[in-house]
Amino acid sequence: MNKRLILPAILLTIIVGLFTACSSGLKPLAANYIKAEPQPLELVAGKVPVTINATFPEKWFNKKATLTVIPVLRYDGGEAWGTSYTYQGEKVAGNGQVIPQKTGANVTLTSSFNYVPAMQSSELYLTFSAKVGKKEIALPEIKIGDGVLATAALLDAGAEIPATAPDKFQRIIKEAYNADIKFLIQQAELRSAELKKSELSDWKDVVANADQAPNQNVNVEISAYASPDGGLELNEKLAEKREVNTDKYLKQELKKAKVNVPVSARYTAQDWDGFKELVEKSNIQDKNLILSVLSMYKDSEQREKEIKNISSVFSVLADEILPQLRRSRLIANIEIIGKSDEEISKLVASTPKSLSLEEILYAATLVKTLPEKETIYKKAAELYSTDFRAFNNLGVLDFQNGKIAAAETNFNKALTLAGNSPETNFNLGLVALTKGDQAKAQQFFGKAAGVSELGNAQGLLAVVGGNYSQAVGSFGKTASNNAALAQLLTKDYSKALATLNAVQNPNGTTSYLKAIVAARTNNATDVVSNLKQAIKLDPSLAKKAAKDLEFVKFITNSEFSNLIK
Repeated sequence: MNKRLILPAILLTIIVGLFTACSSGLKPLAANYIKAEPQPLELVAGKVPVTINATFPEKWFNKKATLTVIPVLRYDGGEAWGTSYTYQGEKVAGNGQVIPQKTGANVTLTSSFNYVPAMQSSELYLTFSAKVGKKEIALPEIKIGDGVLATAALLDAGAEIPATAPDKFQRIIKEAYNADIKFLIQQAELRSAELKKSELSDWKDVVANADQAPNQNVNVEISAYASPDGGLELNEKLAEKREVNTDKYLKQELKKAKVNVPVSARYTAQDWDGFKELVEKSNIQDKNLILSVLSMYKDSEQREKEIKNISSVFSVLADEILPQLRRSRLIANIEIIGKSDEEISKLVASTPKSLSLEEILYAATLVKTLPEKETIYKKAAELYSTDFRAFNNLGVLDFQNGKIAAAETNFNKALTLAGNSPETNFNLGLVALTKGDQAKAQQFFGKAAGVSELGNAQGLLAVVGGNYSQAVGSFGKTASNNAALAQLLTKDYSKALATLNAVQNPNGTTSYLKAIVAARTNNATDVVSNLKQAIKLDPSLAKKAAKDLEFVKFITNSEFSNLIK
């Protein structure tokens, strides 16, 4: 073929091809027609959500075209694909959204990617797959975003304080022992049969033994009573005489036994409280009617009159209830004084077998270091292997040392022994959260009512769920990294900084969070100083900061750059 004819033919083919591509109406979209929000993307509730607003301009969309659009987030080692959206021209039969050729249209695409840490350094693209009729049209993908802000990932369930099962140790144990001396109706004389009762003899022995014991204190009270029947004036004199007679007798008995303890005495003319208590415990017919009389009438004479009018039960009251109220009650108040802290500390180190379980558990509160506590709890678990608390508290120490598997083993052992211990359920909930099992954590926390740390657990769950305001409320006044993180995520930077400054045992994460607060408030000096402290406490945070979009605008700061090298 003549070369003069070949060149014009090639040019004609190129021109026709270009005309055909242009006439398809599916030219590459300009970046200014597409906007992704937020910028940068942000981790929320374990996901990276994105909303993409796109515009198909006038006369761009071919009436016979079908266009599928999919966002994709690409990162080192992988990529995540979002939701697919299909659009079609006016002459296409299908289920996609129709885009008018003449006017074009605005569309919104929403997607959510499952977060992985590598997404911090990533790129978001919008990909296109197009056809006009049966012909494939190649459209280039468009980059619409860079990186993921993953500050919420700083939440650390492992940093929370597990619940220690408390001891029940009491330095002073108070006990009361009672004995009654009964009287005949309208009499105050002490009867021989009453004074010879084994109940009274045993009571006097208790007082004598307590008086002689070096670790016990004892005092005695006498409360003399008259039953509510009879007039107030008569009962006043009767109860007083019973008190005097009982007081005289008891002091003589104590002196004879060489027991020197304080004795106080008082009397109650009409024992309505005792009457009510005995009626409530009885099976007397119409007892509810009697109790209603007591609640309706406060005057003693009116009460007695109304009760006597209940003829069906008054005889039973006279035989079964009233005789029990004609008495002097002797009360021995005994204080048992336990071992001192010094004694317990020495014994737990030398002869722990000589201590009760409560004393050993209490001994663990007297030492400061975790290894010392561990030694004591192991001894408690050895000597009292059926009690859950030692195993629970060993698990607490494992958890605080980052030994999550060992902690879980001890917590499960404790739960087996305790059934439904709130403390152990709480702790297993924390373990579940460290493993990312929110549903299981919620189940355990639901059985942890009464545990003081439960609010913090609910705060953790709220942050994990993306409910940051709720998390702030759940953490309350807790001064911890996690509580400050919740405040930071609600953009309450002054409160977050105050919380971080109040953390009792600050670590690298504490300073790192302070650096983020400084970055968000454009304080370059504090970004550098706090980040320097964070890296000093935890060198791995230098690498983290280098990829963290929180600090992207400080990348040209020489001090910052030197820190993250």
